[in-house]
Amino acid sequence: MNKLTLISLAGLLGLSSAAAQSADYTLRFSHFWPASSGVHQGFEAWGKSLETASDGQIKVDFYPAQTLTKAPQSYDGVKHRIADITATVQGYTANRFPLTQIMELPGMADTAVHGTCVLQSLYDEGLISGEYQDTQVLYLFTHGPGYLHTRDKVIEKPEDLAGLKIRRPTTVVAQLLESQGAQPVGMPAPETYPSLQRGVIDGVAMPWEAMKVFRLNEQAGQHAEINLYTLSFVVTMNKQVYNGMPEDLKAVIQSHSGMEWAQKQARVFDGLDRAGYEEATSANHQINTLQQSAWQAVFEQATERYLAELEARQLPARDVYRRARELSASCAS
Repeated sequence: MNKLTLISLAGLLGLSSAAAQSADYTLRFSHFWPASSGVHQGFEAWGKSLETASDGQIKVDFYPAQTLTKAPQSYDGVKHRIADITATVQGYTANRFPLTQIMELPGMADTAVHGTCVLQSLYDEGLISGEYQDTQVLYLFTHGPGYLHTRDKVIEKPEDLAGLKIRRPTTVVAQLLESQGAQPVGMPAPETYPSLQRGVIDGVAMPWEAMKVFRLNEQAGQHAEINLYTLSFVVTMNKQVYNGMPEDLKAVIQSHSGMEWAQKQARVFDGLDRAGYEEATSANHQINTLQQSAWQAVFEQATERYLAELEARQLPARDVYRRARELSASCAS
């Protein structure tokens, strides 16, 4: 083979390589969980599966721990393409996903798998999908029940919340806490550790998963298990990026969307709930499982108040709530 042929062949290979490279999509995935957490590993498994299914044409670069977008700005970060994909809490953007946040009302789910079945079904049935028109939703999930965890104060009944500064995840949970005389403090989950450490807050409303992932068992030794709320999450993508993909790669994205992947991530959360609980028991923390009956009136009041607020905004709150309760029963079985 002469020198000219080698040069021509090299040129063709270079063009072929460049063409292949230009066909690739590298997607920036932003979220607020630590890179060392099981939650991050769950997202990584999704990214690796996506890469394999697309024969390497789609790759996912991860930006955990708020390194690309801060937690409260994550959804808008995807909308405006600061990130291409995010996993975030809908309730971090107040009043934007009011029907979705019906999932946050007390006693909606017993586990992350259970709550995720309800939430993803509400979306698939079109009952809450109108709240996500500005991004391409991939899947939705919940964590397990959110409990009360305090540094020192033992909580057994609603009146014990009076005067306590409790980190709340969203305004829906804040209303419930405030109704019992607590002082709700809004902050993203990654900021809770130093706030507990310095005494800025007395406790947190969190699932066991967060107590493990954000190392909060190091700061809170009192735990009250009462099914206070269930937080909703969304994994969503910039719509323009999605629409700009060829049909075969859109199909790959769709095969990594919906209930199957929602449930995979939910199982990660349920596993972390068990790990968080076991960590607290190993440290000889006090864990009180509270009677639902003592809190029922408070829960009913909080539910009625939220649904009435949404109805005043001409939203079909009771229809969504009624269907969510039906799904809660069927998903449990």
